[in-house]
Amino acid sequence: MNIIRTTIWLAVVLAQQKFLIAADQAGEMSEVVKDFVDHTRQDSQGTKAFTFDMSAWSEDIRNLPIGVFDSGIGGLTVQEAILSLDAFHNDNYSPGPDGRRDFKHERFIYFGDQANMPYGNYPTAGRQNFLKELILKDAAFLLGRRYWSDPEADAPQFDKLPVKAIVIACNTATAWGMEEIRQATAAWKVPVFVIGVVEAGARGVMEDIKSGDLPRTVAVLATVGTCGSNAYPTAIGRATGLAGKRAPVVVQQGSVGLAGAIEGDPAFIRPADSTDKNAGAYLGPSTENKAGLLNKEALAVYGFNPAGLLGDLKLPESIRLNSVINYVRYDVATLALNHKATGKGSAIDTVVLGCTHFPLVKQEILDAFAHVRAYEQNGERPFESVIAENITVIDPAEMTAKELFREMARRKLFCQPGAEGKSAKDLFFMSVANTKCPEVKTKADGSLGDDYKYGRQPGALGVEDTICIPMQLSLLPVSTRNLIQSRLPEVWTRLNNTNN
Repeated sequence: MNIIRTTIWLAVVLAQQKFLIAADQAGEMSEVVKDFVDHTRQDSQGTKAFTFDMSAWSEDIRNLPIGVFDSGIGGLTVQEAILSLDAFHNDNYSPGPDGRRDFKHERFIYFGDQANMPYGNYPTAGRQNFLKELILKDAAFLLGRRYWSDPEADAPQFDKLPVKAIVIACNTATAWGMEEIRQATAAWKVPVFVIGVVEAGARGVMEDIKSGDLPRTVAVLATVGTCGSNAYPTAIGRATGLAGKRAPVVVQQGSVGLAGAIEGDPAFIRPADSTDKNAGAYLGPSTENKAGLLNKEALAVYGFNPAGLLGDLKLPESIRLNSVINYVRYDVATLALNHKATGKGSAIDTVVLGCTHFPLVKQEILDAFAHVRAYEQNGERPFESVIAENITVIDPAEMTAKELFREMARRKLFCQPGAEGKSAKDLFFMSVANTKCPEVKTKADGSLGDDYKYGRQPGALGVEDTICIPMQLSLLPVSTRNLIQSRLPEVWTRLNNTNN
């Protein structure tokens, strides 16, 4: 029986390798990649910002850590899935749990680009190429040894290990930068492979669809940037087509603020008693925000909690969302309103959490769908026909963890038991604004000013306006710390044992 299961599993894995092998053969470099590669080659020792030691992989790389990055803390949901995974037999790599964590002997380096988040807003600001440059900087950090011990340090340190694999634990970064990273790693000739969450999420949808199913309707909740790239509809269509299954209808909702609200970004959420005039403009949904338009006629459908609002419900122009729950309710209701307006009439039965922050509020998302479905108007339920009673949730995190295991097995890159030594701890890093950089413009709280953040252009690689430091829980908003502690127990334990 084990031989049959292993044979079937290997056949599936070989079929899946079409994507990864093709991706490894990166095409012609874009201008953003060319400029970045040229920059790194100017300092092959990795002493300058956004460079790395290109000789770091000259010996056995199996005992190097695995790198994971996101635009903020959302990617920690992917890290949690990787740390918790028990889906394979560790001895022969066949599918099925064996009571042992699949990555038990692996070390990880996590990086959250907190200073530059949320990534989903850069395409809206017309800064797609700058976003790609940010994503390349993330990869260069994981590949390098360079970091700063704290925001006030006088000089960087160079004792961080490089990585043997990169997991892009960010949907927007996968959609806009995975090909760029693969092009760059091919140009650098480093033996590092790259996987992302979008293809993994699409595969999750494909596996949930059974042959002979009636047409399915899949809703993708993601950032504006991810939805604007059309990455999920394309990947879902490709995955189901190759599997010989009927492609589902895919509808999308690009969130302009939920990820930022989860992170506690003051551009999207702030204390009700805040009097800081330098906190920056509100960037969330409003009656004036074209990217996140608040429909005055749909306030009852949104079902906002008044405790999580600034302004007056009687004056829609004054409303500012100020709680994670209200951002969730806005996104789900807007999705339902737009889908109903198409007249297609199909019921949403599957939801893809297309932003790695969103699993942190999975239950709130399901509650919001239930609220909209149950909404009554003149004795009728106008959304009952467009939202299924039972919704399947696809969290790309677990699929990404499984894909990482398969690739590690295929490439024979697992760390050797006992080789972890004294450096067995995982490391967590985050970016902060570099207040010593003369070009940087910050708010009163030390974060990048919104005009500065979204006004930058690619190519200024000599300007280190953000620096990478060990992640400090004290620098994260209390609400964010609470979410990590309550919903990501493996990550929380390791964060406390490592950096704090």
